[in-house]
Amino acid sequence: MRTLLLIIDMQNDFCMPEGALYVPGAEADVRRLSDFLHNFQSRIDAVWLTQDNHQVMDIAHPVFWKSPGGRQPSPFTTITREEVEEGVWIPRIAPEEVLDYMKQLEANGDSHTIWPVHCIWGSEGAAITPVLMKRVEEWAGRGKYFRVLSKGMHPLTEHFGAFRANVPRMDAPETALNQTLIGELEHYDMIWVAGEAQSHCVAQSIKQLLDFPQIMKKLMILEDCMSPVAGCEYLASSIYEAAIAQGARLVTTTALVSDF
Repeated sequence: MRTLLLIIDMQNDFCMPEGALYVPGAEADVRRLSDFLHNFQSRIDAVWLTQDNHQVMDIAHPVFWKSPGGRQPSPFTTITREEVEEGVWIPRIAPEEVLDYMKQLEANGDSHTIWPVHCIWGSEGAAITPVLMKRVEEWAGRGKYFRVLSKGMHPLTEHFGAFRANVPRMDAPETALNQTLIGELEHYDMIWVAGEAQSHCVAQSIKQLLDFPQIMKKLMILEDCMSPVAGCEYLASSIYEAAIAQGARLVTTTALVSDF
């Protein structure tokens, strides 16, 4: 049985209490996942880590926006298409493209949230959390190779999920659905999924796989190795319910001990 451990965005800015966008409970998630990787490394054939990477001037950062009076929106503000059309919030660059993005986003049933500046490309905050990285290196030392999958660099679209941006752009192939990566998932018999945040990037990664039932049946979602953004505990409940309906399983690292 070939197994893959898919780790979503376990980076300092999300997983450390001093991180720019700390997810409460994430440091404990990292510890449990690190122990799991250490204890069962001989059973894991591949490790993939997604890494959120952003420019400072990003559509989801406060600095990207201004009010008519020059004020920036506070983190966790929701900006609507209507507010952009009415000039309540003004994008500093590419206003027509931004408005089109907002229209597509809302047509998909999503909203646009402003986040604290986080996971800046090349920064310490964007680095994989050291406790986990140490265990990945230990696992790789057995003759294996890990992969780091970067996402989020295009400044005009959010990129929560591992497989495509929230709104793909025609001029940016890296934001489109990564069919090659999804095809590679089919080579594995079991796919363990963990990471941050349970309510956002993990959920969106799973949502992007709902159209591939042959993959959904292989998913083992490590629910004790992920936590939601504060206040968003039930935001993605429907996604996890849909995944379970297609054969994915919610498990804990403790319960998996008996499987081995």
